[in-house]
Amino acid sequence: MSKYELHSAEQRHQPGSGDSVLANKLGIIDVDEMEALESGLLLMLYEELFIEDQPLSGLAFEHIRVWHRKWLGNVYDWAGKLRNANLTKDGFQFAAANRIPLLIAGFEKQYLSRSGELKNLTRPELVSYLAECHVEFILIHPFREGNGRLSRLLFDMLSVLAGKGVLDYSLWDEHKLFYFKAIQAGVSGNYRPMMQLVSDILPD
Repeated sequence: MSKYELHSAEQRHQPGSGDSVLANKLGIIDVDEMEALESGLLLMLYEELFIEDQPLSGLAFEHIRVWHRKWLGNVYDWAGKLRNANLTKDGFQFAAANRIPLLIAGFEKQYLSRSGELKNLTRPELVSYLAECHVEFILIHPFREGNGRLSRLLFDMLSVLAGKGVLDYSLWDEHKLFYFKAIQAGVSGNYRPMMQLVSDILPD
């Protein structure tokens, strides 16, 4: 069974993968092989962004799009491009594909435009900002694949801009059901569960 249901006429899976691996440039048909490759490439991107490059002073959505392309551009044709398929996961519907450009514009205005000022926020203000930003990015789900991992990269970059450093998400991984419910709560504007998760991993 695929991770997501894709409602699109696009070629969705790699032939021979049993509908378990998305169509890719490398002809990979094994799930474990693809996950290992994507994880390795993401680690390389982290090293580039947090070790090799000069620190950013602020973020725009274009940064996120470029990160996605750098991460998966050698694997998927659609890397760095906004998705044109509607996605659901475990019956949960992410933003409709045709609304993504408008939602991104709002996300950039409401959250990313403030990313250069995070060091000036109090801890409660920062927790609230990070929780809302994370939930809204997940709900938009701008790309066809990799949104969850990219959301953590974005979270880490925002945390670094706030002077808190790269974070440890193991607690979130241990409480995946609560995390998923925190995302669902954000649909109705209730960010309190995600604020709890953020507060638990954000250094003082």
